Amino acid sequence: MKSRGRFQGCTRLSRVFAALAAACLLASCRGAGVLDPQGPVASAERLILLNATAIMLVVVLPVIVLTIAFAWWYRASNGRAAYRPDWSYSGEIELVVWSIPTMVVILLAGVAWTSSHQLDPARKLQSDAAPIRIEVVSLDWKWLFIYPDGQVAAVDQLVVPAGAPIEFRLTSATVMNSFFVPQLGSQIYTMPGMTTRLNLLAERPGDYPGLSAQFSGDGFSNMRFLVHAVPAAEFESWLASTRGVGPALNADAYSQLARAGKTTAQTYGSVDPGLFDVIVQQTAPRAASPRKED
Repeated sequence: MKSRGRFQGCTRLSRVFAALAAACLLASCRGAGVLDPQGPVASAERLILLNATAIMLVVVLPVIVLTIAFAWWYRASNGRAAYRPDWSYSGEIELVVWSIPTMVVILLAGVAWTSSHQLDPARKLQSDAAPIRIEVVSLDWKWLFIYPDGQVAAVDQLVVPAGAPIEFRLTSATVMNSFFVPQLGSQIYTMPGMTTRLNLLAERPGDYPGLSAQFSGDGFSNMRFLVHAVPAAEFESWLASTRGVGPALNADAYSQLARAGKTTAQTYGSVDPGLFDVIVQQTAPRAASPRKED
């Protein structure tokens, strides 16, 4: 009876652990967008992650198994284990110990080299759909998205057509920052006075969270936005409904927007031509940030 009760207790405990493990796995899949890719770039990055993990497990798993095996075989109660205090060297063991990690490093280096060229952020993506140009400016503590072809802009919301390549030009109006949409892939830095390029594509409609992946001061954690991937017709409708409605993003409006602090998501019905280039050249007027008195 005691053994049966102990067995049932172990069974219940194992079920609890299995349920907890399943819950953690599901939670991690929801929270970690890199494991739930929604575009070709993110899918390729997940494949690299899985391949690198599998390659490294070639070393990790044998080490774990051998550690357990050695600990069990050379336990104090095992009289069959030979104690050889004078043993110091084996060429065969040294060959295995060094050759396997060397091959793993070479293989990982080859995977990293190939993928780094294939996933160059500036490399344009192949698609039958026409690309959409978007200019991104990181501010304190918000993101400004300018559509130069549509002459509209948005703050902390990014609407894109699903299935169309997105060609980003990015800069920072303040400090160095990092633009990242985990489910679409490839975080990239924004730097004042410079532009970086990034090409992404959302394969299907949906809402994909984006964030700042670079600590850039108090308030950076609020630099979150949503990428709304919509059908092409809905995207054109959004452009048409936004154009001419709401305030204009001119020098004065940008000066107010550039103030440090979080703001609500909003859109601009028109944008001064060449505003992004003016921001890159650091000649756009900015309102003075409030400073605390000493």
